[in-house]
Amino acid sequence: MRVFVYYNLHRKLWSIKALEGDNKGKVIAHRDSVMLLSPEGKVSQAGRNRVLKERRKNVHAGLVGKLLDQDTPWGFDMWDEITYNPYKYDSFVYKDNEGVFDGASLAWMQDRKVYVI
Repeated sequence: MRVFVYYNLHRKLWSIKALEGDNKGKVIAHRDSVMLLSPEGKVSQAGRNRVLKERRKNVHAGLVGKLLDQDTPWGFDMWDEITYNPYKYDSFVYKDNEGVFDGASLAWMQDRKVYVI
């Protein structure tokens, strides 16, 4: 199932919103960690503009991909960390070199961090 995943600041968990099926548009789960197949970054420019104007966070960015039931990734030395900061970037970027993230094979989200390979 394709989903939109974002970090929920109130629950301190990852929120998973369905993008298809009977629950389309609804949050279907909250998890400590999430793995996605073929993740892509999604940023609403209107939402980002609202953050910049109001200086207040809102849900406007996350990753879209196919939800996988996998608990722990393997070989963390092969993974790259990506990040998003609406005050600095208009898209997700690689944390080490700030290059634009344009998708990956897998994403692992845990502890407010996102790793991709």
